[in-house]
Formats: sequence, C-alpha cells, structure tokens
Amino acid sequence: MPPDLPPVAPEKPLAFDCCESGCDRCVFDIYAEELAHYEAQLAAWRERHPGQDPAQALQQGG
Repeated sequence: MPPDLPPVAPEKPLAFDCCESGCDRCVFDIYAEELAHYEAQLAAWRERHPGQDPAQALQQGG
C-alpha cells in the first residue's frame, strides 16, 4: 500500500503566463480551480493525519 502523502500545491502562474486576451479559461482561472481542489484534498489529508505537518510528511515520504 502506497504512503498517504499530502497533496502538493499547484504552481501559481506568473503574470506573463496570461496573454490578457480574455480567454474563456485563463491560466489564472485554471489555477484557482486547482487551488480549490488542493485545499479540499489538504483538508481531507489533515483529517486523516491530525497534528501532522504536511511539509514534513512530504519530506519524510509518508
């Protein structure tokens, strides 16, 4: 069984990653969706691992 590692935060796009053309799904919209998903996954991980530091768990590999 693989270790239950915390999720990894999505990488925030840089300002110049946006073409400023009003795209239907801008890179910042996609980032916001990924961030919301990450936060939900992190909350679930914290429920399964109360009191543990996610960053430390990632460093230790589980």
